[in-house]
Amino acid sequence: MSRRCDLTGKGPMSGNNVSHAKNHTRRRFLPNLQDVTLMSDTLGRSFKFRISNAALRTVDHRGGLDAFMKKAKDAELSPEALKVKKDIAKATVAATA
Repeated sequence: MSRRCDLTGKGPMSGNNVSHAKNHTRRRFLPNLQDVTLMSDTLGRSFKFRISNAALRTVDHRGGLDAFMKKAKDAELSPEALKVKKDIAKATVAATA
């Protein structure tokens, strides 16, 4: 299981621990990933994702999973999330027609 957010694509970053004596040792900054279940209003079902807390706040800020997927870039999404995005887009077009 990779340490990468399914919705934003955020992954581990690297940097330095810097002591008081200015000694630099390499370290990794890992994203705060959580297993969550998000509900799609358009499809009427829920989906499980492994996302960062920042992504969870963004989903909430944008008004839910459907609104987040509408604005999300395809390159950032995982293959499972991309499939959900396409399903939501199809259901939205079918509902308006």
